[in-house]
Amino acid sequence: MKRYWLWGGVATALFVGGCMMAPEYTRPEAPVSADWPQGPAYPEKQSLEGATSAAELTWRQFFSDPNLCQVIAMALEHNRDLRLAALNVERARNLYGVQRAELFPAVYGTGTGSRQRSSADLTFPGQSRTSEVYSVDLGIASWEIDFFGRIRSLEEQALQEYLATEQARRGAQIALVSEVARVYLTLAADRANLNLARSTLEAQQGVYDLIRRQYEVELANDIDLHRAQTQVDAARGDVARYTQWVAQDHNALNLLAGVTVPDDLLPSDLASVSPPGAVAPGLSSEVLFGRPDIMAAEHDLKGAYAFIGAARAAFFPRIGLTTAIGTASDELSGLFESGTGTWNFTPQIAMPIFDSRVWAAHRVSETLRDMALTRYEKTIQTAFREVADVLAVRGTVADQVAAQASVVKSAQTVYDLSLDRYRHGIDSYLNVLDAQRSFYGAQQALISLQLAALVNEVNTYAVLGGGGDVSEAPETPSRR
Repeated sequence: MKRYWLWGGVATALFVGGCMMAPEYTRPEAPVSADWPQGPAYPEKQSLEGATSAAELTWRQFFSDPNLCQVIAMALEHNRDLRLAALNVERARNLYGVQRAELFPAVYGTGTGSRQRSSADLTFPGQSRTSEVYSVDLGIASWEIDFFGRIRSLEEQALQEYLATEQARRGAQIALVSEVARVYLTLAADRANLNLARSTLEAQQGVYDLIRRQYEVELANDIDLHRAQTQVDAARGDVARYTQWVAQDHNALNLLAGVTVPDDLLPSDLASVSPPGAVAPGLSSEVLFGRPDIMAAEHDLKGAYAFIGAARAAFFPRIGLTTAIGTASDELSGLFESGTGTWNFTPQIAMPIFDSRVWAAHRVSETLRDMALTRYEKTIQTAFREVADVLAVRGTVADQVAAQASVVKSAQTVYDLSLDRYRHGIDSYLNVLDAQRSFYGAQQALISLQLAALVNEVNTYAVLGGGGDVSEAPETPSRR
């Protein structure tokens, strides 16, 4: 009977809800405007809601180029930074399990057995000379009953740390996906510039050969010949420089992918890459709350609130108990029914009278809460600025590309006319040189703007939280 009273008391202590000392959490007001910036640099308001939101598009849906998608998939499988982020999530999950286990008692058990043979002179006639004794001890070692929520507050803090780490993993995936796309597009642009440098070298070599022939028949002077040679050498240097950059871009892509990216997956130039889709941020900045870095910062803030609860609970008594049950019998099957048994119940109460460490810990917990709040607000402000920046580029880059394309067309016309006039002896080679430089520079600028437009779409997708491919909150470890 005493045994049932004991376990009944243990069960009651387990399931009686104690009070929680943590302050109630409410989401702080966002320190940014509810609307996106408006003005000449930004898209019209109606265009902000015309496309699909980033949260609704997986990265495979956003990126339409099949080769780029294969490279991204390779990176998600083999990238070491992302692997470390996943291991950090597993670590945080295990730490939460350790903290959760503190709520439950640790039950230990030991068993012993002995056999003894007595002398015939010491036993009664007919009595067995061999006796057997078995004993079992069960007990609970130093179990703290969480009346004031100290352990539950620490458990909540560990849970929020796990959730924040999961969001950090999502953020790492978003960063990886967008960085692979940016490096891939940069490689495409550098290959386009390499192709341009090679064609320019070929053209400049042709002009040099023409001037050299004229020089040999005294129709061109030394200055024109050396100017032409200078242009050939400059184009040769550009070919070498862009060859180097293409190789370095490939190396960077290999590092991100975690393996060597095959040549057949690499782009030949920007025109060979299918452009990504378009996303819209919506009209309200509330979309930022779905970004993993902001969600992680909020989980950290919630964890700081929980830590305050643990610090407050330290001012109250800590109640623990140690329980042991002992039984002994000569029949193994009758240990709990017919055997002799003993049990003890030892409560332990630790009451802090005055402990400067408790007071200091409470002050530290509140400071940590204020720091977490500041980081949370700064994260929101940074996210708002990032979205505003990509919107400013989106609102202007198309006009820049169109204008530069017109510049390239005009520069080519000037160069063709200047070269034709020089060949007919109407104009000097100096005008051809200036026209060629303008044409070459205009083409390079156009490639840079085309790259900027594509990269900005990738950045827009990333800063709006696209690429994590998680449409709901991470799975919370079981509390049962």
